[in-house]
Amino acid sequence: MSKGLYITGTEPRSGKSVVVLGIMEMLSGYGRKTAFFRPVIYPGENGDGLISLLSKRYAIEGRADEMYGYTFEEVREFISNGRINELYSRILEKYKALESRCDFVLCAGTDFTAMSNIFEFEFNIEVANHLGVPLLPVVKGDGRGISDIAEAVRVLDKSIKDKKGELLAVVVNRLAPEERGNAEAELRQEFINSFPVYALPSHPLLSKPTVGEIARILKAELISGSPDSLDREIKNYKVAAMELPHFLEHVEDGSLIITPGDRSDIILGSLLADASQAYPQIAGILLTGNLKPESQIVRLLSGLRSSPVPILSVQTDTFTTAMRANTIEGTMAVENKRKTTVAIGMMEANINFEELRQRIAVSHSNRVTPLMFEYELIQRAKKERKRIVLPEATEERILRACEVLLLRNVADITLLGDPDEVGQKITDLGLSLGKVPVIDPANSELRKTFADTYYELRKHKGISYQMAYDAMADGSYFGNMMVHLGHADGMVSGAIHTTQHIIRPAFEIIKTKPGCSIVSSVFFMCLSDRVFVYGDCAVNPKPTAQQLADIAISSAETAKMFSIEPYIAMLSYSTGESGKGEEVERVREATAIVRRLRPELKIDGPIQYDAAVDISVAKTKMPGSEVAGNATVFIFPDLNTGNNTYKAVQRAANAVAIGPVLQGLRRPINDLSRGCTVADIVNTVAITAIQAQSVISQS
Repeated sequence: MSKGLYITGTEPRSGKSVVVLGIMEMLSGYGRKTAFFRPVIYPGENGDGLISLLSKRYAIEGRADEMYGYTFEEVREFISNGRINELYSRILEKYKALESRCDFVLCAGTDFTAMSNIFEFEFNIEVANHLGVPLLPVVKGDGRGISDIAEAVRVLDKSIKDKKGELLAVVVNRLAPEERGNAEAELRQEFINSFPVYALPSHPLLSKPTVGEIARILKAELISGSPDSLDREIKNYKVAAMELPHFLEHVEDGSLIITPGDRSDIILGSLLADASQAYPQIAGILLTGNLKPESQIVRLLSGLRSSPVPILSVQTDTFTTAMRANTIEGTMAVENKRKTTVAIGMMEANINFEELRQRIAVSHSNRVTPLMFEYELIQRAKKERKRIVLPEATEERILRACEVLLLRNVADITLLGDPDEVGQKITDLGLSLGKVPVIDPANSELRKTFADTYYELRKHKGISYQMAYDAMADGSYFGNMMVHLGHADGMVSGAIHTTQHIIRPAFEIIKTKPGCSIVSSVFFMCLSDRVFVYGDCAVNPKPTAQQLADIAISSAETAKMFSIEPYIAMLSYSTGESGKGEEVERVREATAIVRRLRPELKIDGPIQYDAAVDISVAKTKMPGSEVAGNATVFIFPDLNTGNNTYKAVQRAANAVAIGPVLQGLRRPINDLSRGCTVADIVNTVAITAIQAQSVISQS
């Protein structure tokens, strides 16, 4: 089995970085400790961009200088002095140092910026051969017909065979979206007996630079706009030399407007055009000549409550700035999360990862990292897309998460809120949410039907019809009713609302599963190499013995739903028969209830945390227990203990805490922490979708 893979372009601008990112995302889900290596880099001021991106996103261990062989200048000296074999030998030494510390090494070839194309591709073949890893070449498809692409693949296949290299597969990148399917089918058929061929469509966001990339390369100063606005992609450049009325006729969607810094009329006119529905949305404004706007204009800009348009300033003149900007190509950068998401989503949608996995023989291990767990969540959610409703549609984090979910095809999203307000927020943030439906609960045609149903559910509690109708104007109640009546499969909320605001409607509308007395929660605690389930850390202050038993059973079912074999530890301040008192007896009684109701479950308690996780302690405190030392599901005796413990572990062990995940409801409703991040929201939506899949499979 090979311990590495070498991805290389066959010519400049083949889009190799997209493929590298997608393959690293795939490898992150297989439980192997993966390193990244480049034989040659062309370092900028901040080192190699691809090394920086992958190191940060995948928390790759090691220093940046351990992840590459030599700079191009050093390589050129080796070659000019006739020391090419010594170069290969030293690259191999650095690669082997990485290989000895990990399970798999993903390699990325050179960037085709200085050597001839033919020599550089052959150089990459030679390096891969010396490293003993198969090749995954990336062929540029834009501007080529299928016959030309097929000929290019035949040539590279011959080149690799001539040098006794191993060709794993071929990726053809940047095809016209409408041609991708036919091109892949024809190419796969031609090379069916040799290797698989995959085809990727072009995507405008990947080929165009963002305002942030322009700012970084031109060393521009951000004088107005939020840092998030730098993610806007630039589709074209407009040099503003005309008077404002004539200039506005030339503005297009995604324009970066380049103008001297003293053109206040262009600055203000461009901002108004961006805010007007009568004009396209611009990408940003680039002020030249080291000229800043007049103090009155600066004051006006600083007083804007929210300006989505980034305004940059550079020292160079307008002509020089425009020429330099026009040569900048889009790249994969650490700060550009949208490009990263698009690239991964495109790879996942068009590459048969299972086929690739089998060809490179990457086997699973028992090691489960946080990134692996999150990767599996996304993959499982995508297998059977569910409809998830998000009530807090004007919250920025919700909208940013929605874009990620759509780009990665995780779920079908419905937003709740005023369509005009939500649409303006989406525009201000520069997001691309396509045709995501936005429903206003207060004005929806469903409101009366939902009110009728809610009134029938709650009239025995004394509510009037008007109270029911008023309740349906609330996003949480409306979203719960969407799930109850089958308009959605699950709901996620809580980014700006309390837990009670989310859970109360669920109690009243969704209700608990048959045989379950309580709604509870768990956190998935992702440690460095494994995932634990903690319950209940968010909902029930002091559960009874029966409720503790139900929490344990629900938590075991949740664990199994997410491929965690449940070994349930019923936690207390004593282990086994050593302790007495009301608190210990409650845990002991709960353990007995679970054993009676679900004898197939592996459970022990009362047990202390150290005996639950440490096999050496378990041998002393609870010998013979199959749970002690092996616990995966931890049930805390009360909310105070559970909440403090999960936060302590999260901070002390640098663990990723995913949750709270609600359990015990007939349909999945999940609560977010008000301090949640975009990644938290994405994970919670994926979890909700998986829960919905389970509901369908059990019904």
